[in-house]
Amino acid sequence: MPVVRAATRGSSLALWQATHVARRLEAAYPGLEVEFVVVDTEGDRRLDVPISEFGGKGVFAKEVQTAVLEGRADFAVHSAKDLPSTTVAGLTLAAVPERGDPRDALVGGRLGDLPLGATVATGSMRRRVQLAQIRPDLVFTELRGNMATRLSKVPEGGAIVVAAVALQRLHLAEHLAEIISEDELVPQVGQGALGVECREGDDVVIGMLQSIEHAPSRRRVDAERAFLVELGGDCDLPAGAHAVFVDGVGDVAATGRLRLSAVLATDGTASAQLVRMRSIDDDPIALGTQVARDLRRALS
Repeated sequence: MPVVRAATRGSSLALWQATHVARRLEAAYPGLEVEFVVVDTEGDRRLDVPISEFGGKGVFAKEVQTAVLEGRADFAVHSAKDLPSTTVAGLTLAAVPERGDPRDALVGGRLGDLPLGATVATGSMRRRVQLAQIRPDLVFTELRGNMATRLSKVPEGGAIVVAAVALQRLHLAEHLAEIISEDELVPQVGQGALGVECREGDDVVIGMLQSIEHAPSRRRVDAERAFLVELGGDCDLPAGAHAVFVDGVGDVAATGRLRLSAVLATDGTASAQLVRMRSIDDDPIALGTQVARDLRRALS
């Protein structure tokens, strides 16, 4: 296949992701050319509405997936955190390349240095409820738009919350005031990872995409996605999960035990009940499933 087509959103970050995958494929298959099929998604169009109010997970993926299903593209490149937890019928998650930084970060000021009652902008209930547990005095406001737009909306005396990897990939890391540890602010499922989907049964493209698969990253993402599946597909409650290898060996060999740290809240308000859980297992799916069950039981 001298030419393959990659479906992607048109944001600067999405194009970085698609280009990253394309260069990896072109390096693995000399002479291959990857063309981009840029797709406008509902999440990109409705910037005046909080994501949670018109669909939640999937609003940045559905139209991109449709381009593959309809044959207008051969595969799609997504932020793994934007993917619905259950793969769409007719598609397969063919590759998870090596994961980037999964942590959340602040732009504008460090969490401990923000003045009393400072405004923090984020559209994520997961981020809001966890930050409110650390700093109950904070005032939260909505944040949507591409990265340039978000960077222009840092509240005076306050901060915005972003995925650290987004600024790192866009060469904007100088804006980062603080990267918050995964233990303090549990990331979104799949944050920092990419997910590459293609049509189920397309053995040529599936085989090609295997060249960019990173088995350790896949196991970590599998555990986190299993957590979300058990919560109810695309749970609209504030939830986060982050998997790491316990002994570090798995980061190279993709074997060994995984530790999953997760958080679940009753709602997205500052007064929400918030429960944290951590468990270890060598089976990613069993691990994610059990942690979700334990958290749900703890909140019931």
